[in-house]
Amino acid sequence: MNPELTLKEEERAMVRMRTLYQQYGYAYYKMSKFEEYDLYVRNKSFLSCENILTFTGADGKLMALKPDVTLSIIKNTKEGEGALRKVYYNENIYRSSPTSHDYKEIMQVGLECIGDLDLWAMAEVVLLAAKSLEIISDKYLLDLSHLGFVAGLLDQAGVPEEPRGNLMSLMEKKNVPELEQSCRRLNVGQEIIRDLCSLTTLYASPSQALPRLKKMVRNQAMAQALDELESVCALVEGAENHLRLDFSVVNDMSYYSGLIFRGYLPGLPCRILAGGRYDNLLRKMGKSSGAIGFAVYMDLLEQLQSREERYDVDVLLLYGPDTSPKQVAQAAEEHRRGGLSVRTERQVPSGIKFHWVKEVG
Repeated sequence: MNPELTLKEEERAMVRMRTLYQQYGYAYYKMSKFEEYDLYVRNKSFLSCENILTFTGADGKLMALKPDVTLSIIKNTKEGEGALRKVYYNENIYRSSPTSHDYKEIMQVGLECIGDLDLWAMAEVVLLAAKSLEIISDKYLLDLSHLGFVAGLLDQAGVPEEPRGNLMSLMEKKNVPELEQSCRRLNVGQEIIRDLCSLTTLYASPSQALPRLKKMVRNQAMAQALDELESVCALVEGAENHLRLDFSVVNDMSYYSGLIFRGYLPGLPCRILAGGRYDNLLRKMGKSSGAIGFAVYMDLLEQLQSREERYDVDVLLLYGPDTSPKQVAQAAEEHRRGGLSVRTERQVPSGIKFHWVKEVG
């Protein structure tokens, strides 16, 4: 019997993702459940949650149950190793829920690629993000944008560093009226305001979006960012119909740079995958390498399954008083060999949900 058939949906997905990453030469990374609190407090704005569970270690140091994996991987990555460091992980992290504010143990699966990144290294990570989503559902969407393109447009407008965070937040919320007003208060030219608003509402396949983006290019930084984005989209073979360019996908520029992306599945109101290039985070941690990676939030699969009709068993197999036990056993085993769960009964029990009901004999 295939042991994968006995696993829950999220467990099966994790097994397949780990196999996928190993096929691409990524090594398994295992970390401790906790790190020194100082690692996280110095990079709190990088974390999606500010509340961190802490305790005092035996040596008196303040420790934290890990709310993030990426920071630990970067901390333990040495510079000057030559080859790219490619690692994947499946770890439980500990964060407070934005709705209930209770702490949750959340399973994450993801990978990081750190070092002297080239175009293929970035495209490979995006390709693996697409393949990870496809393991869960072939109806996934992967939204991409490039912070270099947005930053180049803001540079052209002469927007200072301080108000950029607010403008990016408005783009993320697709709040075009407020974005337009904020740009006017900063004396941004009308043509650039028009392009920023167009970027904010843009949501299209690469073939539809790239010609529109080319018309917005105003400087070398924007041209380089667009060329990188176009090349990555072309290299992610087999996922063309699942890619969308969406410049409301933004991140904190003090940590992230370049390509960023989000993955979505039907039935979930929020992203199940988040990733991007985060060279600036490495600079903050005293390292000069490049880095790109992503995480898949496996706990969301439980929400996805709860939205679907749950079944107790695939096949309800009914047998009569004259049916031999051997016939029942053989019929049940035939279905189980096909990967189905089977319950055998003399009659239909109350309160049981099943896909099919079949009779022996």
